[in-house]
Amino acid sequence: MEIRFGVNPIAWSNDDLRRLGGDTPLQTCLADAARIGFEGIELGNKFPREADALRPILDRHGLALVGGWYSGNLLPGDVDTEIDGLRAHLALLHAMGSEVFIYAECSNTIHPDIDRGMQDKPVLGDESWPLFGARLSELAAWIRGQGLRFAYHHHTGTVVETAAELDRFFAETSDDVGIVLDTGHAWVGGIDPVEIVRSHPRRISHVHCKDVRPAVLSDVRDRNESFLTGVIQGMFTVPGDGAIDFDPVFAALETMGYAGWVVVEAEQDPAVADPARYAEIGLSALRASVRKASS
Repeated sequence: MEIRFGVNPIAWSNDDLRRLGGDTPLQTCLADAARIGFEGIELGNKFPREADALRPILDRHGLALVGGWYSGNLLPGDVDTEIDGLRAHLALLHAMGSEVFIYAECSNTIHPDIDRGMQDKPVLGDESWPLFGARLSELAAWIRGQGLRFAYHHHTGTVVETAAELDRFFAETSDDVGIVLDTGHAWVGGIDPVEIVRSHPRRISHVHCKDVRPAVLSDVRDRNESFLTGVIQGMFTVPGDGAIDFDPVFAALETMGYAGWVVVEAEQDPAVADPARYAEIGLSALRASVRKASS
């Protein structure tokens, strides 16, 4: 595998619930990431969105910009409008040398709403899937034409959360529509990441690795608490600290010849779970899995 390890700053400063880590300076996150040994980092809410401002900050820490989440609005809109809306984000990625465009449909997502229970997620009707798939395919082809890989982020609380929804997603979209293989969100959605790698190797554009505490997840889901309540209560953690076995995931990635970033990510309350300590645990666990897969 030709992989580079990156980290998501969401453990230091949460994007969806900004009081989590709201007082943590960006400098702290970047210094921790560099010291731990990450080569790159994804965008967070405290990052400048102009390349001339962001580049020297990341260069100071020897970090590349892996990429960054873009909240899509394709369902109620159209492809031309979507392209117009994402041009500034795309320009930043181009200027920073990023290779992947991370995208998720967020027009009706519930994951940023602390008052919406996880069982109340939106569901896309059969009549809507063909149009959604066609629009995604057109958008992804355009992104590919701009020189970046398109990586759709299946995510808890969105229209692409469950195994059945991801299967329908693959059926309705072209091979231009890659995905972010996210192990934590896969677990929540009942998706087997190993099977996805084996069945759809051409679709794996990017990899996020986080772990799950199943007892916490089960309790949150049974009480129909929100995604963000689950984050606060600790349903996610870093690789090596939860229930997911990452060895077969990396064995499958090795077999397919994955080349790209692997990002350690875990939404937790930084006041409870020290971001630097947990990031070290996650990186160490993934490096061990890579060694096993490559041996």
